[in-house]
Amino acid sequence: MIFLIYALVFISAGGVAYYFLGRGISRSTRDRIEYALPARLHETPSWFERVLSLLVSVLDKLSPLAADPRQSTTPDISPLKLKLIRAGFQSIRASWLFLGAKVLLAFLSLTLALTALFVFNRFAVSSMVLLMLLLCFSLGFYLPDFVLSRLTVRRQQLIFNAFPDVLDLMRMCVQSGLGLDQSLDRVGKEIGLTCRPLSDELEMTGLELRAGVSRSDALRNLSSRIGLSDVDTFVVTLIQSDRFGNSVSDALAIYADALRSKRRIASEELAAKLPIKLMIPLIFCIFPSLLTVLLGPAIVHIHNRLVPILSN
Repeated sequence: MIFLIYALVFISAGGVAYYFLGRGISRSTRDRIEYALPARLHETPSWFERVLSLLVSVLDKLSPLAADPRQSTTPDISPLKLKLIRAGFQSIRASWLFLGAKVLLAFLSLTLALTALFVFNRFAVSSMVLLMLLLCFSLGFYLPDFVLSRLTVRRQQLIFNAFPDVLDLMRMCVQSGLGLDQSLDRVGKEIGLTCRPLSDELEMTGLELRAGVSRSDALRNLSSRIGLSDVDTFVVTLIQSDRFGNSVSDALAIYADALRSKRRIASEELAAKLPIKLMIPLIFCIFPSLLTVLLGPAIVHIHNRLVPILSN
């Protein structure tokens, strides 16, 4: 019974963390439609805004408990900030809210575990109880890291799937006479309905270019924010084409074909793994039920015939 309580505690804490960390990059159909509208048709309720502001203030106060003092003095971007940017959290306070969420979930898991022990009269100072409490605290503390890694992988997968189409659009813009900077800005606006994360990154690159950042530095910042090796290769190709005067259109066409081939190979690999993955539910779920239905009546019939004969 106590293990069931622990499981419910972990599931509830995980659901809360996944909800608050996944709000920024959820891409449902409703979100895509609302993004295309000129203005939102409804506003957030006032009570939700008050609760959210209260939660943000609590997380902001708890964040120094999990912060690394060495990272606060470094002028460069911290690894945690880079992870949050790659997951889609561009806010300045995202790192502090993330650290506050880790502390809050850790103490919440510990409090719920202690409450469950007192309710079921299972609390006793022993090594097993201390180990379970430490496990609850550790799971609550490291759960946001797991959720953040999953959100990063999902966002990078969306960008990887949409990147060949973006290269084709950029090639068409370049061939029609637009410059590379204008092509990045135009393509970023056009793909807002299909891939919002990549649209945001291209929009950020356009803002950096208009702010006076050099093209090579802006492209390197783009690859650093996304964190994909394919985007890194694309950035290197654009920088070399711009530096040596090669045709940007030809480079985009060749690299788009290469990315499509890579995406097709990845899809074929997933399709080849499907029969192996289907063996587990077939062996443990479907085959036992089929054997029960097919052999069950025969076993009952044999038992009814052989038992009287053997008893005589």
